[in-house]
Amino acid sequence: MSQQTVLRCIDDIQAFEQIPLSERQLPETTYEALRQGAAINPDAPALSFFLSASAMRAPYTLTHAQLMGRITQTANALRRLGLQRNEVAAYILPNMPETHFSIWGGSAAGGILAINPLIEAGQMADLLNAAGVKILITLEQSPGSDIWEKASQAAAKVPGLERILLCNFASYVMGDGVWPNGPDLPPVAARIEGRDITITRLLDEIAAENAKDINFALPGPDDISTMLCTGGTTGLPKIVSRTHFGEVYNSWCPSLFVGQDNVGPGTTALCGLPLFHTNAMLVTGLLPWMHGGHVVLATPSGYRGEGVIAGFWEMVEHYGITSFSGVPTIYGALLQVPHKGRDLSSMRFAACGAAPMPVELFNSFVSETGVSIVEAYGMTEGVLASSMNPAETDAPRIGSIGLRFPYQDMRIGILNDRDEFERWAEVDEAGVIFITGPNVFDGYLIEEQNRGIWLEHDGKRWFNTGDLARQDAEGYFWMTGRKKELIIRGGHNIDPKIVEEAMHKHDAVAMAAVVARPDAKVGEVPVMYYQKASGMDVDKDDLAEFAQIHVPERAAVPKDFICLDALPLTAVGKIHKVTLNMMEIERAIRVEAQSAAAEIETLEVVQDASRGIVAKVCVKSGREGLNRALGNFAFNVDLN
Repeated sequence: MSQQTVLRCIDDIQAFEQIPLSERQLPETTYEALRQGAAINPDAPALSFFLSASAMRAPYTLTHAQLMGRITQTANALRRLGLQRNEVAAYILPNMPETHFSIWGGSAAGGILAINPLIEAGQMADLLNAAGVKILITLEQSPGSDIWEKASQAAAKVPGLERILLCNFASYVMGDGVWPNGPDLPPVAARIEGRDITITRLLDEIAAENAKDINFALPGPDDISTMLCTGGTTGLPKIVSRTHFGEVYNSWCPSLFVGQDNVGPGTTALCGLPLFHTNAMLVTGLLPWMHGGHVVLATPSGYRGEGVIAGFWEMVEHYGITSFSGVPTIYGALLQVPHKGRDLSSMRFAACGAAPMPVELFNSFVSETGVSIVEAYGMTEGVLASSMNPAETDAPRIGSIGLRFPYQDMRIGILNDRDEFERWAEVDEAGVIFITGPNVFDGYLIEEQNRGIWLEHDGKRWFNTGDLARQDAEGYFWMTGRKKELIIRGGHNIDPKIVEEAMHKHDAVAMAAVVARPDAKVGEVPVMYYQKASGMDVDKDDLAEFAQIHVPERAAVPKDFICLDALPLTAVGKIHKVTLNMMEIERAIRVEAQSAAAEIETLEVVQDASRGIVAKVCVKSGREGLNRALGNFAFNVDLN
């Protein structure tokens, strides 16, 4: 594999595929990928971590050799503590070095389940039980954090849980890795009420383990590496299991679009996204490390940490950051932080995924900072990404999700009214994205969740992503909407079903439908349309109070409640959410027009065959201001 390989067009991809993937000599497991990356320059910095933005100049730093040693020790400790190949450990942690020890050491010893520390205890218990977790790694009781309180409540409801390993921030208070194996702390006092679960500290358990080699047989390429949660996490959780080779392959592919030299030795990626998410785990983890790069882990809360956004450009200058990954809301926030006078010359690219980037935001960021943005598309079920825009191009296609990855097929399918596959789409014809390849998962852990997600066609097994797009004549994909109903709020996925299930418990709600409201700051927020039960009455304040109590995710609580005499229905009686989405787009345009003092002559929101939902707006006055305002949204607008 040439270090200079950079894919710039679909012809490059097809030519690249003439050599079979099996001959590319990729590592078969994430552990081997990390070990090969560490061998490039063992003494170079691999991971720098600081507890707060104010301490960013005094980080705790591990070299590649030290990081590899900690990962190896963690794997050996977990195996000694009883974790076997087909068993599962889990972590409920903020961003910290131990999180990476747990991810990569855990995936070497068995499977490792990532759980969002922001969810509620009941959801944590559901996930732990669904995956059959044997060992839990979580944060010791810490000031300013409720992770232990929730994790301990969850642990009490997991019969198969045998051991808990605690992590502690005390190791990092002084910076510069003062305590290589952790400070002298008092004995663990934590207990799980009513349960006999052994609780010790992770660093204590790994301190005496072999740091040079794994003490057991390495996993195979098809063995489970990490397990991540997707969509809603209430009731039956959707857990995605990914293989070792799938993660290696999918962490290698982005380097072909940005160039290995931009992620390898001498480069530094900043991680601000949470490590329970595949983007942070791989784009700012396995990807740079397997090429010998450096990762800066910016506080336990990442971009949410106090002072991180405000000090971002200072971090770029101080560390010579070459790349970072974020969602559109992060780019919007960074534009508000002064950067004049800062040396940003180290920056080579910034990656954006999770939600479409508004054109106005894209152009403003590139113009203001000089940093190029590489947009991509992916999902947890495809490990990380399925398509990406080339970093080296004279004509960036703003709004496109890019070209498919090599060795992974990605096509647009046309479905009938019963969601049955009819045919592949023509050029520029909108349909549903299907993917197949070495990165695609084998199915959700809960078998009943796999109904209707697969298409057996052309001798291949295709995953129905539920996302809507078209592919142009040059091979680029363009999103046109989402057939699946997830709402993406600041990069956080919200499943409307968890809100609808909660709100249907209200006596006055006969029927509820939760959809996305376009939002210039966070992309989308949830709102609820509803029909009242016969003879009942209810107001917004009552529903809002009920939602605060009963909706299990804070981010999922609707921002508005709209009563309709009748919700729009399909021919088979399902709620037609597309109609509600179109109503929300019209509402957003009228709100922005009022703010921009623009006068609208006509406004129609329609379904376009190639672009999905499109708002057609004719204005009498104030066109320039309205155009600028609507550029902050990701929906399609034709403004005349």
